[in-house]
Amino acid sequence: MKKGIHPGYHPVVFEDASTGKRFLTRSTATADRTIEWTDGNTYPLLMVDVTSDSHPFWTGANRVLDTQGRVEKFERKYGRRVRATEEG
Repeated sequence: MKKGIHPGYHPVVFEDASTGKRFLTRSTATADRTIEWTDGNTYPLLMVDVTSDSHPFWTGANRVLDTQGRVEKFERKYGRRVRATEEG
C-alpha cells in the first residue's frame, strides 16, 4: 500500500437499528454521535440497518426491510403496476 493515501482505522461502535445490538470494531467511518462502551472509553456510534444479528441469511427468518420507503419511492418514480387480480 502507498503510504499517506489511505484513511486511518480507528475503533467505532456499530448499532443495528432494528435489534439494538451493538458491537465494537475498527473502521474508517466517522460519526457525530458517541457512546460510552463497557471498557469506559467513548467511541463514535454508527447506526446501520442490517447486521448479522438481523440479516435473514444469519437469522433464518424472512423480514421485509423497507426502512426508507423504497417501494413507495419506486412507485412514485415509475408508477404503480396494476395486479391481475385488481384488473377484474
